[in-house]
Amino acid sequence: MLLDRPSLLRSLLTWSTLRYAISGSFTTLTYIALTLLLSGPLDVRIQLAIPVAYASALVLHFILQRRFVFPTEEGFALARGAQLRRYVAAVVVQYGVTATSTAILPRVLGVPERDVYVVTVLILAVIAFLTLRSLVFHAAEE
Repeated sequence: MLLDRPSLLRSLLTWSTLRYAISGSFTTLTYIALTLLLSGPLDVRIQLAIPVAYASALVLHFILQRRFVFPTEEGFALARGAQLRRYVAAVVVQYGVTATSTAILPRVLGVPERDVYVVTVLILAVIAFLTLRSLVFHAAEE
């Protein structure tokens, strides 16, 4: 069998997974709140508020991944700059996959765009967790 389901499930149900969900929720709320604050009371055009809030949320997310989700006493295998480059690459790929699947799959599968978007985001959240844990914020080997 290619994937051992019990060990895959065990690898996903960890304290890191819970911290990932907490940080993702906090980051999402920050993104929404900052967008609404900028475009509401601060009277910034929403077309500018969205990318500013999104970039701010990504910075917050990166910091939370390093300090809260995947902290390590041994130190990280990669320096912060290398982590940042891999993180940005993962963000770009995730955005590209989401945009592409939402543009193509509804027509191919005959389902609504929103359904494809939600399923894509949920699948990519799991893939992002595994990627960040194993390729970006992994501990240094002793």
